[in-house]
Amino acid sequence: MKESFMKFLVFLGTVRDSTPPKPARLGERVAKSCLKCLNERYSEHEFELIDALDFPSEDVFKPHFAYAKSQAPAHLTALADKITQADGYIMISPEYNHSMSPALADLLNHFGSSLFSYKPSAIVTYSAGQWGGLRAAISLRTFLSELGCLPVSAMVHVPKAQEVLNSDGSMQEGEEEKSWFNYYSRTFSQLMWWAQASSQHSQNVDPHAMLKSFKTSPSQRNAP
Repeated sequence: MKESFMKFLVFLGTVRDSTPPKPARLGERVAKSCLKCLNERYSEHEFELIDALDFPSEDVFKPHFAYAKSQAPAHLTALADKITQADGYIMISPEYNHSMSPALADLLNHFGSSLFSYKPSAIVTYSAGQWGGLRAAISLRTFLSELGCLPVSAMVHVPKAQEVLNSDGSMQEGEEEKSWFNYYSRTFSQLMWWAQASSQHSQNVDPHAMLKSFKTSPSQRNAP
């Protein structure tokens, strides 16, 4: 069966644009590299970068779903619509204190799980050190599962990213792009498969009709 056109959001979960440590915005290199791979190897689909830096934190946190529809900030409503329309998600995160990026968590927490649910996600982590953000990936798995966008089993980790990637996302001298893209594609191909399966099955069985999302209180999903 021929694959249908799909849309994916690539979330870049870092807002640090200053030094030290150098280089600033290391995650931007990883995002550019991933997008190049995605656009070259999965060109039949659409990929859009969502940069957490474009969504500054408020002094008082208030999620999008807590606003009356007519009063919600336009930029959050626009992103909510994109999340709803997307077929899958790619989450790019550094590691902070053995956990995922606070900036990424802050942005994703603005939106209810019903916008993400029944669609897959992929985890990409990076670091300036040797572990590649592995421990951030562990916390991301739990976080994304609770959102309902279950992460695929394969993951991407980029250790010492500043020694692998240039500022424009290209490979540094001595690094082979094909090898890295083959590595990325183990995760991205899983994401495509699950997104296609989810999209096709959702056309036959509406998951939101099968299992209602709670609207007023989390107690709506409690045991009797």
